[in-house]
Amino acid sequence: MSGPLTAVDRYRRRKADMFEVLAQRQLSDAVFEMTVSAPAVAAKARAGQFFILRVDADGERVPFTFSDWSADEGWIRFIYMRVGLTTHKLTHLGAGDFLADVAGPLGVPTHVGGLGRVAVVGGGVGAAVAYAVARAMCAAGDEVTVILGARNSELLILKDEFRALPLKELIVMTDDGSAGRHGLVTAPLKELCEAATIDAAMAIGPAIMMKFCAATTRDHGIPTVVSLNPIMVDGTGMCGACRVSVGGEMKFGCVDGPDFDGHRVDFEELMSRQRVYVDDERLADAEFSKGCTCRR
Repeated sequence: MSGPLTAVDRYRRRKADMFEVLAQRQLSDAVFEMTVSAPAVAAKARAGQFFILRVDADGERVPFTFSDWSADEGWIRFIYMRVGLTTHKLTHLGAGDFLADVAGPLGVPTHVGGLGRVAVVGGGVGAAVAYAVARAMCAAGDEVTVILGARNSELLILKDEFRALPLKELIVMTDDGSAGRHGLVTAPLKELCEAATIDAAMAIGPAIMMKFCAATTRDHGIPTVVSLNPIMVDGTGMCGACRVSVGGEMKFGCVDGPDFDGHRVDFEELMSRQRVYVDDERLADAEFSKGCTCRR
């Protein structure tokens, strides 16, 4: 019979139950990419799914969507923007640090294959999810055009990764014209619809962007899927925090989504619910900032 655990044994066992940060890189002033060791999660991850993490034992549970993963090497990758307390804490972590929890994969994977000609629109940090989805669609034999948008060139992410995919076309848009074409992502989406060169579309990004993408394709009868990011707590359908209205019916973003028919989503309700804790988020981040010396 083995003796009692030593302090070193307890420490090693605790580390084994946690999730090691393998790498972190800064993509822009407020956008970061993190790679985490999570073999069990990576083994089952699919494009469009998400996971929930806690930075520490006292932290809040926050959902993030996979941007990449390796089942063979046992890691997952996600991209996030510093907007509040938890994302601020994440920016302080580096290789060798640990997350307390990573639960997933959660949600329904994005449908790929048999879609024909697809336009995948990624706006802002939503480009991370668009990359995973576009890659899966290409692998499944779909013909994919990606429209990548951001406010300016500094906020464009994953351009090289998209260029490495076997896409039909990559269209880059910036609101200020500092990279690619000047304008909104809905402009080239409308052109594709009018030219009848796409059979379906998917939009991933800010709710307002997805709303107008769906409005653009609706006029041309192009089926459109959107990946929603409602407020979420447990991620298993029990709390109801992530409820959204789709076609007049209540759905849960965590178990029914995150993908939904963009022509049936009540975007006004979604955006209203997303704004509920904005002030609290900023206050919590400001309070945390008082006592930290930021590395980034």
